[in-house]
Amino acid sequence: MQVQFINSENTQIQKCIEGCRKSQKELYDFYAAKMFAVCLRYAKNDMDAEDILQDGFVKIFTNLDKYRADGSFEGWLRRIMVNTAIEHIRKNKINNQDISENIENTVKDKYANALDKLFEKELVNIASTLSDGYKAVFNMYAIEGYSHKEIAKQLGITESTSKSQFSRAKSILRNLLQVNNNQNVIAC
Repeated sequence: MQVQFINSENTQIQKCIEGCRKSQKELYDFYAAKMFAVCLRYAKNDMDAEDILQDGFVKIFTNLDKYRADGSFEGWLRRIMVNTAIEHIRKNKINNQDISENIENTVKDKYANALDKLFEKELVNIASTLSDGYKAVFNMYAIEGYSHKEIAKQLGITESTSKSQFSRAKSILRNLLQVNNNQNVIAC
């Protein structure tokens, strides 16, 4: 259940900084599902995503006083979660070519029609079948908006490797979507 903030966001943040457990729980409850979706894209499974989520929220509450309010608070949270996920990958010494994530719908467009939503869900399901390295680069570039230079730095790969993995991921997704659409046409 998602709790609506009773106070303004800045007031809620200030209460969290002051150690108000109720405000911290409200903040967690409000953002946990969205941030879990971010973590899930980088994790091998739900348990790893939960670990990343918890580590991320520890960092958020520890560094909440550093939030400068010069951008969206949710964007700040998302950046911490992505960085925590990348740290988790590094800490567990997962081969950068074999980074696991489950692509999950993070783009919420309230104006999207039903067909668009079905396509997004289909893309998310199909993208989850990509090899782990391709998924990480695809997710960071296409969904999180990182540049190839930033991806290369974060994952410890070259910029050209990031570009080629993204290109290959798009090609694989295109082929998988085509195969999936052909199967759906036959099923009709």
